Amino acid sequence: MLAKGSIGYNACPDMVEAKKLISLCRRAEKAGFDAIWVSDHFHPWFHTNATEYNTWVWMGAAMQDIKLPFGTAVTAPILRYHPAITAQAFATMEVLFGPRVLLGIGTGEAMNEVPLGYPWPKYPERRDRLIESVEIMRKLWKGGFVDYDGEYYKLRAASIYMKAQVPIIMSAMGPKMAQVVGEYGDGIITSAKTPEYINEVIFPNVAAGAKKSGRALKDLLKVVEIDVAYDKDYKRAIKAVRKWAATLLNEMFTTDISDPREIEERGKSVTDEELAKVFPVATDEEEFIRRIEQYFRCGFDHAYVQLNTFDDEAAIDLFQKKVLPYFKKSKKR
Repeated sequence: MLAKGSIGYNACPDMVEAKKLISLCRRAEKAGFDAIWVSDHFHPWFHTNATEYNTWVWMGAAMQDIKLPFGTAVTAPILRYHPAITAQAFATMEVLFGPRVLLGIGTGEAMNEVPLGYPWPKYPERRDRLIESVEIMRKLWKGGFVDYDGEYYKLRAASIYMKAQVPIIMSAMGPKMAQVVGEYGDGIITSAKTPEYINEVIFPNVAAGAKKSGRALKDLLKVVEIDVAYDKDYKRAIKAVRKWAATLLNEMFTTDISDPREIEERGKSVTDEELAKVFPVATDEEEFIRRIEQYFRCGFDHAYVQLNTFDDEAAIDLFQKKVLPYFKKSKKR
């Protein structure tokens, strides 16, 4: 579905209202992007000028007009989404739109679960819930009536009345989850850490997990998210990415902080220099090309970019004119 060396566009409901985001994705398709990836949140990562809406409903609308593969980056089918409901929803999308639906899944964040009254479990429980979720979804997609007696989920003669073969791309940021991904996933999706960390930590652990299921690293789709700040002016580029400052704070992933107002306030402790170390700042196409190229060299099959900018149309146009043609020429060599 996603060819080696392909490049996707990250659609983020946190940042853009629903109709405009569909318009931007149409533009991305015309520009030559190969896929659309959509974040899946209940609360956004920040409060000021934020938007948010249901990712699955939005995907159903967008995929009617836009013919690219669509994937979630990522859905957490562990609390607010029961895995059986997730299986039913994505089987429905596959029935409607064919084999261009990908389900990206992960262990989630408190901001999406705690507001709905769920306690925020420690990582080991979230990991084990995710494993059970994968098992449930695959059993349901095979068709027929399913019983399941897990530690966290139970099914009693459950059937979704559809068969499906939706690829499950699992998120991993560290070595423990990388092993889980290798054992249970059809692919890995991770963020753009250093090439050394990918090659020395993430990929070896994915390979170790894959071996447990009789596979190898090469058998899994390898996807990387690259978040970039973009503006022709460096200071404006940094300002454009500041809304994600809280994602640099460990407590956002380990505690039950869930109010976007508090998340945004805590993010103010992150300096511009710290932001620039994590989020590449691009003022022209060269930084985009360099970043994407280094991750393809690591062995990723597919890279998708989140463009943090005050001018989405200009950023997409830059990709159409300068960035995507570079990689299309590279594949022909």
